[in-house]
Amino acid sequence: MLETLDQVFVLLQHWLVGFLPAVLQPVAGVLLSVVVIIVLFPALFALTTVLERKGLGRIQNRIGPNRVGPFGILQPVADGIKSLTKEDIVPLSADAAVHFLAPVLLVVAVFMGFAVLPMGRNMVLVDMDAGLLFFFAMGASTELSVFMAGWSSRNKYSLLGAMRAVAQMISYEVVLLMSSVAVVMISGSLSLTKIVEAQNQYTWGLPHWYIFTPWGLAGFVMFAIAATAETNRSPFDLPEGESELVAGYHTEYSGFKFALFFLGEYLAMFSISGLGTTLFLGGWSAPFSFLGWVPSWIWFFSKLLLSICVFIWLRGTLPRLRQDQLMNFAWKFVLPMTLLNLMVTALWRFLGEGWERWVFCSAILMLAYVAMGRIGMRSGHIGPRRYRYAE
Repeated sequence: MLETLDQVFVLLQHWLVGFLPAVLQPVAGVLLSVVVIIVLFPALFALTTVLERKGLGRIQNRIGPNRVGPFGILQPVADGIKSLTKEDIVPLSADAAVHFLAPVLLVVAVFMGFAVLPMGRNMVLVDMDAGLLFFFAMGASTELSVFMAGWSSRNKYSLLGAMRAVAQMISYEVVLLMSSVAVVMISGSLSLTKIVEAQNQYTWGLPHWYIFTPWGLAGFVMFAIAATAETNRSPFDLPEGESELVAGYHTEYSGFKFALFFLGEYLAMFSISGLGTTLFLGGWSAPFSFLGWVPSWIWFFSKLLLSICVFIWLRGTLPRLRQDQLMNFAWKFVLPMTLLNLMVTALWRFLGEGWERWVFCSAILMLAYVAMGRIGMRSGHIGPRRYRYAE
């Protein structure tokens, strides 16, 4: 019974495609999985927008959505209707084709990343050996869509916002990649399914998740920082700094095209949270061995929703960084720490079992954190402000 509940979606898929001829069953199975992904995550997006607005209202001591539907739960429906019916305005001098393709490319690229995420036992659309590489290849396409949006608008604010966004995303994508390499070094595989299986082991009832190791904890923190910057979430939401850039790279977008950018940002947050769950939090594995009877897909989505709650918490708590602070933080602190963590991971791998590697690896990371935090990120002397006037 428990095994059936764990594999209920897999069995349902096999039952549905069983009505078709054997030749069409593989294609039908893939199409059915694609439809489920396309429906599931936009529905999760609608739910998240309500939770975020309610949560931010609670954090900031104000009332969130409470007019549309019971307790405001139908607010996403109202927002969707407004986006569909709002006028689509395209600047006269804009490149209409590129202007249209930019949000479409963003959403398609993000959806492609879900194809390799194992959302439960035997629940992955494409189980490829280089799944992690495919995920990052699809994620790199989002920078292109952002630049397309800013350049095609023929607007200086949009172009400036796009350039800032691309600089930020490329800088933190390096950190995102390097923090993931540590997991590949330990697991010995680029397959996300095998990475989860490597963590689905228990000692005294406790899991072997990578976050419970010194290098894994450091890698997860660096990964979380880079993921927050990659998805343009607070405090790294400079590409859409309304107080400075009107609305960033999508200043000239309205109606459904703007809604696609909004959707793409949240879908990217879901996919990057799913990847972090897979790499460091054991994916669909249970947090304790005696909870293994709970369906695997429940654990995956529980961890995913917990990550989303942390994103919301950060947005309601932290102020936005300046552009120079953001770039300095990436290149002078986060990236050096990530590169050091790769060496610590290698040390962990070759020191063998024993308490010595716990002490050595933890000491190296702590000393580097203190040194770079106190010395490397120390602000220089700032002189008095001087004003110069045009003559």
